[in-house]
Amino acid sequence: MKRMHVHVRVADLAHNIRFYSALFGAPPAVVKDDYAKWMLEDPRLNFAISTRTGTVGLDHLGFQVETDDELSDMERRLATAELPIESEPGAACCYAKSNKHWTVDPQGIAWESYQTLHEIPTFNQAEAADAQQASACCAPAAAPVNQSIKPQAAGCCTPRTGKSTCC
Repeated sequence: MKRMHVHVRVADLAHNIRFYSALFGAPPAVVKDDYAKWMLEDPRLNFAISTRTGTVGLDHLGFQVETDDELSDMERRLATAELPIESEPGAACCYAKSNKHWTVDPQGIAWESYQTLHEIPTFNQAEAADAQQASACCAPAAAPVNQSIKPQAAGCCTPRTGKSTCC
């Protein structure tokens, strides 16, 4: 079963944790120094916030899936939209390892489809010295719809560094 995913960059994590905990009527399932995530059942939503680099506001939208078949189905759906797709098997993403596919919609909003494989102890598996420089998420940057180029990462992702470190 799929779960809608929303990731928002925030300026003040504690203030936003209080707000969203009140809004959702539940505390976050995961809390880190720079990140929090709610795994809601009604509505079925994976809602994440982080204070990493970048502009405050909507970071990306997506679908979290549970099985390989569901992820393959999401990749087929993205291909039907005829926009560039960036696939990342085994990506270190926030505090999890995932298989994923990215695209950017006609408005420039990044969309992620992913299957979480397991948790990891640090953000994007960054070493302590590099943790301050790791960006929040490496969603593909907006690209004009009529171009057939691969979306470029907004941060530390595969196209810029040759290693997968997205969320």
